[in-house]
Amino acid sequence: MKITAIETLQWAAYPRLMVVRVYTDTGIVGLGETVDKIPGAKGALHGTIAPLVLGQDPLDIEGLWRFVMDNIMYHGYAGAETRALSAFEVALWDIMGKVYNAPLYHLLGGRTRTRIPTYNTCIGTPEVPDYDAWHTDAGALARSLLDDGIHALKIWPFDPFSESSFGQYISAADIEKGLTPVRQIREAVGDAVEIGIECHFRWNRASIERIARALEPYNILFLEDVLPAVYADEIKLVAGRTSIPIIGSELLMTRWQLREWMEKHVAPILMTDPVWNGGIAETRKIAAMAEAYGLPLVLHNVAGPICHAACMHLGAHIPNRYIVESVRAFYKTYFPVLSAFSPVVKDGHLNVPDGPGLGVKLNPAALERPDLVRQISEGEGLAKGRRAMGDHWAVEEIR
Repeated sequence: MKITAIETLQWAAYPRLMVVRVYTDTGIVGLGETVDKIPGAKGALHGTIAPLVLGQDPLDIEGLWRFVMDNIMYHGYAGAETRALSAFEVALWDIMGKVYNAPLYHLLGGRTRTRIPTYNTCIGTPEVPDYDAWHTDAGALARSLLDDGIHALKIWPFDPFSESSFGQYISAADIEKGLTPVRQIREAVGDAVEIGIECHFRWNRASIERIARALEPYNILFLEDVLPAVYADEIKLVAGRTSIPIIGSELLMTRWQLREWMEKHVAPILMTDPVWNGGIAETRKIAAMAEAYGLPLVLHNVAGPICHAACMHLGAHIPNRYIVESVRAFYKTYFPVLSAFSPVVKDGHLNVPDGPGLGVKLNPAALERPDLVRQISEGEGLAKGRRAMGDHWAVEEIR
């Protein structure tokens, strides 16, 4: 089996999303995906990765991943190249599942559980205005989520107050304003809905510690990305001075960047994203490292149906999985437009698709939309077999 082409699909209506299709000479096509900063990832996929992997065996997932990583690491791997590699690698697992007619979780070694606990990140769309709701009446939003079987949510009520001081200072008055949706949720539903607070690394430590002290009476589930992930020592100090668990960080790519957090015991809960961090196998490796340190893992999931399905399979397999993020406003609106995959929430948990592979099929109508932009790389590729990169300056083909 050989990879014959790599195609990217983008819809103008969903500009944050890039779907990847990997074609083979057997007719099997695998689906992958990544999200955000798409121009860089798209360029890296077609310009750097495709020439290395065209003509290769798609079932050699580990070998292909290491071959590509060896090449992209030379000039700094963590960014567009790793997001592109993640989308490609996810598609390879989808191909393998289709070859062996098995769901992804079986390929990974089977399930440790059959249901996936989730929290709803309250992003909004016109049809499902969850973002507007927590700015106007977060209590009503919490009741709506409970009606949909969702028992946890995430909001970011302090972010706007960081702009005037560049995150260097937050006033007592602004903290009171930021607490408004938290109070509304507790007054409306008590502790029936867990509350996570996203911080988007907008604050210095003095300010985030002030915010954390104000939040402690409200039984908060977690604080996410309290400081930029590169400040491991400062984040550890925050974690030691609040009773609220600190989570981080999907912004750390691959196991190598997360290693420092584990070695230094920076936070009690880790988070990673399989369409950013290097892919499905990389997520499993991160999970295994975290398990050795006694740390649970959150799966970051704010993309499309392919990422969602991957997170469900990984969430079913990973023994130290804590919770998986999801976005009601996405899976109720554009997931059905693009695919036949329909997430189901019951009693705070999501279902796991059956497969084969990821268990996601693109809707034929999505491939005929006038706002679809396709780009394809095909041919034999440059690599004649695989090897380590060797002498980067050698004037010869990669062999």
